[in-house]
Amino acid sequence: MNQLIVNPMTLSAISEPAFSKSKRPVVAVIGGGVSGAATAFHLAQASQSPMPEIIVFEPREGLGRGLAYDTAEPAHRINVPAARMSLLTDEPDHFLRWIEEQAATSGDADALRPDGNLFPRRSVFGDYVNAMLQPLVASGAVLHSRSAVAHLLREGQRWCLIGDDGARTMADIVVIATSHPPPVAPGQLQALLKGHPRFVPDPTRAGALEAIRPSDRVLVVGNGLTSADVIASLALRGHKGPITAISRRGLRSRGHALVPQDPAGDFLTNPAFTARALLKNIRGTIRQATADGLTWHGVIDQVRAQGQALWQVLPLVERQRIVRHLRPYWDVHRFRVAPQVEAALDEAIAEGRLEILAGSIAASHVENDAVHCRLRLRRSHETVDKIYDAVVVTTGPGHGGILASQPFLAELSESGYLELDPTGLGLFCTRNSEAIGPAAGVSPSLLIAGPLARGTFGELMGLPQVTEHAAFVASVVAGRLQAQAPKAAQNRL
Repeated sequence: MNQLIVNPMTLSAISEPAFSKSKRPVVAVIGGGVSGAATAFHLAQASQSPMPEIIVFEPREGLGRGLAYDTAEPAHRINVPAARMSLLTDEPDHFLRWIEEQAATSGDADALRPDGNLFPRRSVFGDYVNAMLQPLVASGAVLHSRSAVAHLLREGQRWCLIGDDGARTMADIVVIATSHPPPVAPGQLQALLKGHPRFVPDPTRAGALEAIRPSDRVLVVGNGLTSADVIASLALRGHKGPITAISRRGLRSRGHALVPQDPAGDFLTNPAFTARALLKNIRGTIRQATADGLTWHGVIDQVRAQGQALWQVLPLVERQRIVRHLRPYWDVHRFRVAPQVEAALDEAIAEGRLEILAGSIAASHVENDAVHCRLRLRRSHETVDKIYDAVVVTTGPGHGGILASQPFLAELSESGYLELDPTGLGLFCTRNSEAIGPAAGVSPSLLIAGPLARGTFGELMGLPQVTEHAAFVASVVAGRLQAQAPKAAQNRL
């Protein structure tokens, strides 16, 4: 085991993976959501010899849905126009064409907006990715293991994956493409409300909102996209009770521009090297856009498009400063709610059913299932006492707990193969997406795909970036397989 600690800026690998004496190298992808499915898809499309055996470990029946798109909630919609979502990086409108060919939004009159953009339900995109993977599964190019990985151990030059069914699989390269960890309730709320009939610690779980009654007073902890989805879902279910959505800054996710705009600005010719300078550049460009009769949307789109390059030039301390101070403001502008969801929130506010507060929960207790909360308002000594019948946590992924979220991740952490990224956004990895651990250093045969690599790559949450990163990881794996093929062949003689 190599004890060298490697800077993620370094691209060189410590060692290359050695293949088994089987006829084909084995690549295991842990997680069959969009990140894992897209990685497997692009790897299967790569022209190489020998073709690897690609195994995707995903308990769900189909590949590609994952946590985000495996939802039956009719209020859950994609939050960017369908014309900008695709599994194919060189065909950005492929999903839109698939919808038209399959008539996938028939019966959903609200999907098409007045401006011509299409915002279908999220399940439709999950169906699309699954449809793209099915021919590969049917042909055997991709194998789908309907099990979760319970253990991942290093055995010699290979990896041993043990499923929750006890089955063992040996792999030469492993790609971790698991989903975000669940949200974490603030303070003592989690312990206080454990077992409460209307406490929803993770609203992404199927049927999570079913226990909430139409007239219940609801506290939603968090104000981002998940909060908006919850409020829209409750409205569609006929909920009429009062809702309080509280977050530290009270920032509500913004909507889309009324008129489509091209990306505006240039942040790379003279890039900022500090968080303060980057913020100044963005604000200045938005002022110019306003003077030109435009809105901030195109400017933020340009920052997003150039985000990975911008992130790379920032020193670590400045990245950490952005995460600590600017991330909430970035998130509410970057991650926009679908127009249908925005309309549901606007209606709830107009009717007096929804209040959005900036503050925190100072104290709470339960009496006869009623949750008594003292809310401390931001930048004020004032507190507000309220009583709720239900509490929903929508604080976003608990990135700090990612290593404890699944047993195999905890094992890899304990054995020194994984650690948190210094920015706190996911798992530490190189620019080749190779995992970095405190004892193992860089592990060329252990890669991170998807948003869990966000700390290194920066902008890696939107669907275009996720699919592009999956294609990149697939290319890294394919290149490694090609480089090792002659050596592997000689070892088999």
